[in-house]
Amino acid sequence: MTSAAPVPVRRVGLDELDGCHSVRREVFVAEQGVPEAEEMDAYDTDAVHFLAAGPDGPVGTVRFLHGPAARKKYGHAGVTDDTTAVLGRLAVGRAARGTGLGVRLVRAVEEEARRLGLTRVYLEAQTHALGFYERLGYAAHGPEFDEGSGIPHRAMTKAL
Repeated sequence: MTSAAPVPVRRVGLDELDGCHSVRREVFVAEQGVPEAEEMDAYDTDAVHFLAAGPDGPVGTVRFLHGPAARKKYGHAGVTDDTTAVLGRLAVGRAARGTGLGVRLVRAVEEEARRLGLTRVYLEAQTHALGFYERLGYAAHGPEFDEGSGIPHRAMTKAL
């Protein structure tokens, strides 16, 4: 990062989804080899999105689902009520890694979920990121699985 000041994290509407997608393309498509058609899914229009952008453009993003969209996509995983936020698509570009931006993005989701009256966050973490989420109070449960990208994941939850 070129600036010592923290990059602001803010909730964005669908009109700024291109910025979120640019970070996800960098991290998931280019670096991890996830097919773009899989990464940019139909749930983007139902999600709450956060974007971190600095003077050089977007560097981080995360989204969460809740309500009917969360139940539809994650009902198989036990998301069967309207009290759960499903955190996903957390991506921090290479230039912003190690700055604490990932933590601030997760905290933004938690804060907004609380504001909406939600009581739990569910996520499916890539196994290499388990320690990151554990340090933020998330607990892993169930077996390792492939959620379709060929990258091993584990389910995690945190009560708010």
